[in-house]
Amino acid sequence: MTNNTQSDSTSFDFLDFRGKTFLVMGVANKKSVAYRIAQLIEKSGGQVIYTVRSEARRDSLNKLLADRQMIICDVEQQSQIDELARQLTETGVCLHGLVHSIAFADYPKGIRPFHETTREQFLQAIDISAYSLINVCNALKELFANDASVVTIGISTTRMASESYGFMAPIKAALESSLAFLTKSFSRFSNVRFNAVAAGLLKTSASAGIPGYVDSYLYAEKVIPRGKAVKTDEVANTAAFLLSGRSSGITAQSLVVDAGMSINYFDNAVVDAVTSADVD
Repeated sequence: MTNNTQSDSTSFDFLDFRGKTFLVMGVANKKSVAYRIAQLIEKSGGQVIYTVRSEARRDSLNKLLADRQMIICDVEQQSQIDELARQLTETGVCLHGLVHSIAFADYPKGIRPFHETTREQFLQAIDISAYSLINVCNALKELFANDASVVTIGISTTRMASESYGFMAPIKAALESSLAFLTKSFSRFSNVRFNAVAAGLLKTSASAGIPGYVDSYLYAEKVIPRGKAVKTDEVANTAAFLLSGRSSGITAQSLVVDAGMSINYFDNAVVDAVTSADVD
């Protein structure tokens, strides 16, 4: 009798992306979480349509995303979201998944006390970072496959008052809360799922621009049990799983990917380093 175990296992595709189309929003460069997710989709046989926020961003990505379809969509502009929906509808595309990896916060004077957050700062951040998920999903609702999966990128905790993150934690909390409401409202006519990858501190170009972030990142490495910060690819791997049918029983959830940081704040070495430090 012929043993087909090896041949069967080599042809098995766990993610099952082949022949499916995904919209990925938020690629800025090769270090972006969105780009790493898109790479996994393409390597697994899926097709990716990219949206970028401006012509300048599209030009900067021409080499990295050569021969890929890129559509300009600044989520602050309703007309551009409507145009995105129109273009995709005209091509008759069926979306099996959406990656929402978009966030923005303006710190013109550096990180200020939370109570000094301006109305303009807060409303712009929530528009781009949270409301855009709701708005885009509404605009594209007719294009989703019945069992499509929507994945956004959150943060590992919205309850820790990290001064270096400013007012973005409440914004991400709004994003996370919207997952339940999107799941419920879309359930009236589909089985589309909405989840988030709640990522720990990452080394990305966007995070490097946040005042004080680098020090927090270095601290995270000390607290994480393995002594190494979360890698962008670890977040991307989790996102790919959530996009796939393998996670069909998961919706309205935030999966924390922080390499155990949240269970190790009172590590003896960290506590000793703080309590034994000279205090002026």
